[in-house]
This record gives sequence, C-alpha cells and structure tokens, in this order.
Amino acid sequence: MPCYNEVSTIERIVGNVLDSSVKNKEIIVIDDGSSDGTRELLKSRIEPLVTKVIYHQFNRGKGAAIRSGIAAASGDIVIVQDADLEYDPKDYEMILEPILQDKADVVYGSRFAGGDPHRVLYFWHYVGNKFLTLISNMFTNLNLTDMETGYKVFLRKTLQQITIEEDRFGFEPEITAKIAKLRCRVYEVGISYSGRTYEEGKKIGWKDGLRTIWCIFKYNLHSTGKTRAS
Repeated sequence: MPCYNEVSTIERIVGNVLDSSVKNKEIIVIDDGSSDGTRELLKSRIEPLVTKVIYHQFNRGKGAAIRSGIAAASGDIVIVQDADLEYDPKDYEMILEPILQDKADVVYGSRFAGGDPHRVLYFWHYVGNKFLTLISNMFTNLNLTDMETGYKVFLRKTLQQITIEEDRFGFEPEITAKIAKLRCRVYEVGISYSGRTYEEGKKIGWKDGLRTIWCIFKYNLHSTGKTRAS
C-alpha cells in the first residue's frame, strides 16, 4: 500500500483491507515521505494493525513505494492497494479469482469494464486514460481497457522476473510493457471506482501523462523486461 499525505484516509482504508474477504494476508504500508501527519498516525495507530510499515525519508514516488513493498512481500500473490478510498477492497474476491483458478499471472481491475458503481468526475481525465491505454495497447498488443488502473494483482514469482525502474506514475506503463514482453497470462476484471477530485487529494497531473507516453515508448521499444528484480 503506497501512501503519501493520506492522513484523512489511511486509517479507514487499512480497516477496509483488514475487513476484506481475504483472510490469510499481510499488509505492507509504504509511507513515501508524508508531511501532513500521516507518518505520525501510522506510528501511533496503524503499525500494530498491519504486517509492516516502511518509511521513505523523502517523497520518491508511487513506483518507488511499490518497489519497496514488493521487496518486503512474502506472499504468493501481490495486490497493489492505493491508500485513498478510490478502490474498494470488497473487490478483492473478483480480482483474485482468475489467479486462484490458475488462469492468470496478472489481473488488472478495470474502471471502464463491467457494471459496478463509478463516481462521475472528469471527462478529460477519462479521455486521457483511454488515450494512454490505446497507445500502450498498440505496442503491447494487449486489449486492456484500463492500463492506468491502480488495482493490479500479480503472482509474486512473476514480479521477481521484473526490475521496476520508474519512481513515479510511470510504473503503470512500465509494468504493462514488461509483463507483455514476458507473455504473461493477463486478465481484466471490472471493478467499482470512487474517484476523488484534486481538492480531495488526487495527485496525478498532466506532467505524469507526458511521462506515461515517454515510458510507453521507452519500455516497449528498449526494455526486455526480463531482468531479475534485486
């Protein structure tokens, strides 16, 4: 669970994960240099509830936080869970099913597939997501509907074949390119989504979109995706 300045949501989302249908689980929270009181809340209230809290001394980005979390994980399956309330742990059962049935190595939880509830927000943000997914699909030859989704599930043995290089939101196109090059079995499952506004704490911006385009080209054209994680 990568976490940066989420003092208003971190306690609730950890509680939601604890209450989820997955019983045999470890919860690893990575505080990515928070400065809004999140770190203090983690130390005083969250640490006793979770498996481990990792503290970055300064803000390094979502990709760097995920990299730290993966290195600390010991389970057979890894779920990336954002520390806000946009993604609902009640969906775990659905997104885990293809892996538990040995149909998939990787599952993407799509905000644009299925009939589950979605908060209505930014039109141009939706267009941007679809555009980035389209470009990514053109290179990977995958038919994803939501490459940028925050809900991604991996077999840990799959992640062990990949070195994550991106520190920020470039993680999404990078990991997509690398699992495509590994010819992983990829499934997509429709999920619910309760997006938030920038006033409510949404962090991704247009500069991250430009970086995403660069990463699509970089990791599809130049990276083999088969170096082993350190």
